[in-house]
Amino acid sequence: MTITRQIRTPIMHRAVEVNGLVFVGGTIADDTSVAMGAQTENILSKIAGYLKEAGTDASRIVSATIFVTDLSHKKEMDAAWTRFFGDDLPARATVGVADLGGGALIEVVVTAAK
Repeated sequence: MTITRQIRTPIMHRAVEVNGLVFVGGTIADDTSVAMGAQTENILSKIAGYLKEAGTDASRIVSATIFVTDLSHKKEMDAAWTRFFGDDLPARATVGVADLGGGALIEVVVTAAK
């Protein structure tokens, strides 16, 4: 089994590929001062870029775990999510958390097929 690690940061690799799957670590928005919808759009755009570097694309995302600090903004997140994915929605879990650090309202982790 070959493990390929890509897009290194000081504390992790953004994407790790193994057995035909690409795992993208927790991703937050570049600007955490904006609303939930804008943060969601920015995160999904960043994830699409990570997946492109890993040789796949966002249409191949099969699973996502989303951490949010305020579930009352879930509708705004869902709207951005469905605009991005259209009818090709991945399996998903949304988890409410107390804090994500840095003012982030949302953090997304995905797994995509290669």
